[in-house]
Amino acid sequence: MRDHTKLRAFEMADEVVVLVYQATARFPKEEIYGLTSQMRRAAVSVPSNIVEGCARDSQADYLRFLHMAFGSLRELHYQIGLSKRLGFLCNQDAALMEPKIIETEKVLNGLIRALRDE
Repeated sequence: MRDHTKLRAFEMADEVVVLVYQATARFPKEEIYGLTSQMRRAAVSVPSNIVEGCARDSQADYLRFLHMAFGSLRELHYQIGLSKRLGFLCNQDAALMEPKIIETEKVLNGLIRALRDE
């Protein structure tokens, strides 16, 4: 079993979750079951899938969960752009989240590549 707390990808994904929760707290109340909920679920899914993958015995399972985490991160990236276009996400929050998400995508993708090449 792998220790997820030693992974930079996990640390960064965890930071993204906190930023998403803080930003979506300011979204319109009528979005609580819409975009707010979807963004929060996608954000939490990233570190959760990393943790679950680390708990798996096989390398193939580990990679599968890392791929799911990456997919959720890409989903969140789209939702942030949509939130900006809809006027729900202020520029300050977007300026905090977007670079962090892009960096997390790069780190997670690097981890996936490194494991695939083993």
